[in-house]
Amino acid sequence: MLYFLIALIVLVVLFLSAAIRILKEYERGVIFRLGKVLPQAKGPGLIILIPVIDKMVRVSLRLIAMDVPPQDIITKDNVSVKVNAVLYFRVMDPTNAIIQVEDFLFATSQLAQTTLRSVCGQAELDELLSQRDKINTRLQEYLDEHTDPWGIKVSTVEVKHIDLPADMQRAMAKQAEAERERRAKVINALGEAQAADKLAEAATIIRDHPIALQLRFLQTMREVAAEGNTTTIFPIPIDLFKPFVRLTESLASAAEEAEPDEPTEETEEPEEPEETGV
Repeated sequence: MLYFLIALIVLVVLFLSAAIRILKEYERGVIFRLGKVLPQAKGPGLIILIPVIDKMVRVSLRLIAMDVPPQDIITKDNVSVKVNAVLYFRVMDPTNAIIQVEDFLFATSQLAQTTLRSVCGQAELDELLSQRDKINTRLQEYLDEHTDPWGIKVSTVEVKHIDLPADMQRAMAKQAEAERERRAKVINALGEAQAADKLAEAATIIRDHPIALQLRFLQTMREVAAEGNTTTIFPIPIDLFKPFVRLTESLASAAEEAEPDEPTEETEEPEEPEETGV
């Protein structure tokens, strides 16, 4: 009788160990009963299976981040680049993820690689570099459309890095440098134009108020003296010489008026004798 109880206890323990499964909050169990899948995935919590008859496959519903290896791509404008990306997806229907595809992780990875080559190959290099959001959206829509029958939802696709050839990097650097120089020249020209306008306004004000020039002169002298220079230049205004110039002009005109007129001698040419004929 004792051996029978011991055997019964052992059988019960073996039955419970084979029948009881505990699934975590983020897990679901796809149960196959005699080879046929049950319509509804089980979990989370305590799951009781029929030993030998039921087989369960665990499926995680957490968000999966998958790295897409670098792909050699020839863009639409015939530039060879290497592009890699990262893919974020989750399993929405555990039953389809197990039934419709043999290994949904491997299948999703291969589909992401081929899609990355296809979509990036249809774009030009400038579009690939400057419009990543557009490329990411196109990749996400294409992958989500093809993985939907597998019960997988692709939430985000992000292009991480674009590896350009060295020659293309140098060409782009030259282009960027030329663009910066063009902007600098335009800004310099605008500054010169604005400075010319302000100088014209200042000249108009000084013309209407001559004393402003003297004030500006005194301010400049103050700035020069504050720098501690050993040599100081004193520009002399031209207005100081105007009285002397006027005096010189008046004296010259008076001298011209005081000079007597010189007589002019007229020389008469001798008349030639007339020839008389015999």
